[in-house]
Amino acid sequence: MAAPPAAPAYTTRLLSPETWDDFAALVEANNGVWGGCWCIGFHPEGLGGTAEDHRTAKRAHADRGTVHQVLVYDGDTCVGWCQFGTPDELPHIKNLKAYEKELDELPQWRIGCIFTGSRHREKGVARAAVTAALHQIARHGGGVVEAYPEQVVDRKPQRGAYLHTGPETLYEDLGFVRDRQIATWRWVMRLEVGSD
Repeated sequence: MAAPPAAPAYTTRLLSPETWDDFAALVEANNGVWGGCWCIGFHPEGLGGTAEDHRTAKRAHADRGTVHQVLVYDGDTCVGWCQFGTPDELPHIKNLKAYEKELDELPQWRIGCIFTGSRHREKGVARAAVTAALHQIARHGGGVVEAYPEQVVDRKPQRGAYLHTGPETLYEDLGFVRDRQIATWRWVMRLEVGSD
């Protein structure tokens, strides 16, 4: 019996002025991501302008160093990412009113969104991205990390849907546990990460 093919070996780098062109190429190859969000929706300015406005705002974050985002590479090509940051850096999350209703204490870190380019899905990119983000969080002192994924178990397949906060099963595999439900299919999940 033949052995299964090896998982792709990915490398990661942080979004910065030096990696901006790699990030931009992936966004542009995927219609600006969600038609032009440029992964700005969780940031303080949020969505509300044009795709070009979002691009400009994201570039400004990269230039100022006010963004935490792990880029995943297959060779020299950026194929995905995981955005993370403090609640001040990423104040906008889905279902915010429901989230705040039962909030006891803010986490030290949030995982905002994850993205995998259309040609690289179901190949471990999201897992590599979130894992690398957790390592970065540990390097920055660790603490409680929250994610806001969608439940996929016991749910009809979402035809054509893209889970921009990731599937709950991914976070379960990485040790996150449910904290509370904030929408029909969305959960707050938490993990305490130690410092490196």
